[in-house]
Amino acid sequence: MDTAMKTKDLITLKDTSLDEINEILDRGDYWSQDANFRITNSSKVIDNPLVCNLFFENSTRTRFSFEVAAKKLGYHLINFEPSSSSTAKGETTYDTLRTLEAMGVNIAIVRTKEEDLLSEFAPKLSTTFINAGAGANEHPTQGLLDMLTIRQHFGQIEGLKVAIIGDVKYSRVANSNIVGLNKFGAEVLIAGPETLLPEPDQLEKNSKIVSIDEAVNGADVVMMLRVQRERHPRRADFSWDTEEGRNAYFQEYGLTKERFSKASPHAIIMHPAPFNRGVEIDGDLVEDERSHIFKQVKNGVAIRMAILERAL
Repeated sequence: MDTAMKTKDLITLKDTSLDEINEILDRGDYWSQDANFRITNSSKVIDNPLVCNLFFENSTRTRFSFEVAAKKLGYHLINFEPSSSSTAKGETTYDTLRTLEAMGVNIAIVRTKEEDLLSEFAPKLSTTFINAGAGANEHPTQGLLDMLTIRQHFGQIEGLKVAIIGDVKYSRVANSNIVGLNKFGAEVLIAGPETLLPEPDQLEKNSKIVSIDEAVNGADVVMMLRVQRERHPRRADFSWDTEEGRNAYFQEYGLTKERFSKASPHAIIMHPAPFNRGVEIDGDLVEDERSHIFKQVKNGVAIRMAILERAL
């Protein structure tokens, strides 16, 4: 079955228009309001929609927020466990997805180490696919919830100075944020260890690589990233396995209180988590009133409710 490019798939923000992004953010903002943030059946488009979480990589926030979002919408959700499935017997991912399609799964939420898997398979299947993180390529739902968090605080995204600091090269979160923020006209400044930065010619037009101090100085948003050691092709230049190595990273590339004091007076702190206190961010700053880290988690459920609605 050739389904072409199904309009309700969410594979990458690169192919998602600014109007579509704003529609998702508007609906996510609606669901984030406490009066609406509850179980409801009012948004069903079809009876008893069936949603499957297929996480081939570990996850806490993304997986459980999709599960909570589906249950709040009154959808039926099943969790796929690779270790107890036929993939452990050699079944290909494509055949697994074909099997779920035949069973009537309406929406498949997929996290995978393979960067182009969904782009390859989605046009071949009638199931609607949502990218829950693909390799180091993109994590569009995280990018959307981050943009919702920024827009709620500032009222807009255009013209803001956003610093993204840490392991940008191997961060799918960073990639989706860089794409989305550029669509809105934000200035994106990227900083981190030289070996963990993308090539300058791979960046979006309003993005550039700078020193960490230049990135933070006057920033409206400071978004910190953890080091994605599990995706590195070789060991990083710094040692993460010793306290001395972690302290050295913190002093050179972490968000210290002194460093954050140079940001704009109205600046907010963000982190997609999991975060390492005292490594990429001072533990006290995690709990600071300017930290929106746990607001991001709350918005993660709301934005994924909006995305699940859109998928139907």
